[in-house]
Amino acid sequence: MSAKSSEAKKSRMSGFLNVIEKVGNKLPDPFMLFVYLAVTVIVFSWIISLFDVTFTVPGAEEEVAIKSLLTGEGLQYILTSMLENFVGFAPLGIVLAMMLGIGLADKVGLLETAIKSTILKAPASLITYAVVFTGILGNIASDAAFVIIPPLAAMVFYNVGRHPLAGLAAGFAGVGSGFTANLMITGTDALLSGISTEVMQTIDPDIVVTPVDNWYFMIVSVVFLSIAGAVVTEKLVEPRLGKYEGKVKKEFEAVTSLEKRGFRNAVIVGLAYIALIVLVIFLPNSPLTNDQGGIVPSPFLDGIVPLILIWFIAIGIAYGVTVKKIESSRAIGKYMGEAMKDMSGFIVLIFAAAQFIAYFEWTNMGSWIAVSGANFLESLGFTGLAAVIGFVLLTAVLNLFIFSGSAQWALEAPIFLKMFYFLGYEPAFIQASYRIADSSTNIITPMNPYIIIVLAFMQEYDKKAGLGTLIALMLPYSIVFLGIWIILLLGFALLGIPFGPGVGVYL
Repeated sequence: MSAKSSEAKKSRMSGFLNVIEKVGNKLPDPFMLFVYLAVTVIVFSWIISLFDVTFTVPGAEEEVAIKSLLTGEGLQYILTSMLENFVGFAPLGIVLAMMLGIGLADKVGLLETAIKSTILKAPASLITYAVVFTGILGNIASDAAFVIIPPLAAMVFYNVGRHPLAGLAAGFAGVGSGFTANLMITGTDALLSGISTEVMQTIDPDIVVTPVDNWYFMIVSVVFLSIAGAVVTEKLVEPRLGKYEGKVKKEFEAVTSLEKRGFRNAVIVGLAYIALIVLVIFLPNSPLTNDQGGIVPSPFLDGIVPLILIWFIAIGIAYGVTVKKIESSRAIGKYMGEAMKDMSGFIVLIFAAAQFIAYFEWTNMGSWIAVSGANFLESLGFTGLAAVIGFVLLTAVLNLFIFSGSAQWALEAPIFLKMFYFLGYEPAFIQASYRIADSSTNIITPMNPYIIIVLAFMQEYDKKAGLGTLIALMLPYSIVFLGIWIILLLGFALLGIPFGPGVGVYL
């Protein structure tokens, strides 16, 4: 390919993304956008209900109808659920709790010192790879990674003279589009394999899909996605952003001897805390393990967010006391309060977003869209690997409407696991196919509640940034990650590489 042809393709891609950004930024302010979306759900739920639309959720016997919010029952739901939708919105509690710990560590200066002492000293050529790699592995901390990785990645890029939004994008891509991959077995493996096993045992009680059945595939995925994410950042996203000329000042000064001592003490406390948790896990009848003594699933994984919160508080206090920023217990609450002030805009946005998502679920519109799409693909009657790729593409689209990976798999598994099983496919292979699609489009769907948080982080560096800016920034990652994963899936299938211990493509 000639250099001129390559430049022309880059120009066309840049123009395409510029159009997406321009159109997207014409959308209303995010708060009002979710208000309008909620109103849209209310109106469409009424219109669809007029046609008596019903569907059957796989695994259930009773038909489900689209419920209208413009009825007495619907009005009662809107009024009585409004506060519960807000305070019961799971990401709200996760984010605010995590920010108590992260905010404390940030306000006392620990995060800045940690970055200066570690990542900033890495070779410049490896920083992008390190950011994407860290983001992918971040899913061990579940959804907390959405709050931790992107802003730190932006700070890293800013302090090495690169565009902070490129760092934020690389971190968000790793966390969001790479969410299902990891070098370790995580809660996602246990959750999805549990659903798969439950579905398949309705056919044969001896069929079991274990948490390690996709492990080999996910390990290889981490490597390829880390490389792909770094290449997209450096060859496409960062050149399009150009030089950062914002007025935000987040430069790091040189680390002082006192800060070095504080960082050392924080590391010691952090390692001691981890050692304590490991010790408790290996105790006989440990309260952190399951009945069989394992950690997948277990109270340890269920409580990972509180455990991380306590870890951040512990290392934040250790650092703050050393550098004399915490000289009394009142200082701890003060710094946490300052961190919460920074979250005020997010809290306002979440109020509107929570209503929209709750209405979408209550009316059954999300399930209807997912089931209808799944039934359509099933009716096509594909029997080869082309059918699997069609399933992957459909799932990627459905993920734009249903963010919860477990909820979507619970809807799709009873149809597709059984359908492909009767075609001779290994259930764990179909589960892996689902996972790559469900993960890839996490970063471009408005149904992802964490996209609001990332947008708030983005607006710290670019006040004019809107949803269009964010989606245009993330779309290349989503497309490339999905493409890489489809190639990997076909490569494993055609070369006969096991997806996990003893797991191939066919039964």
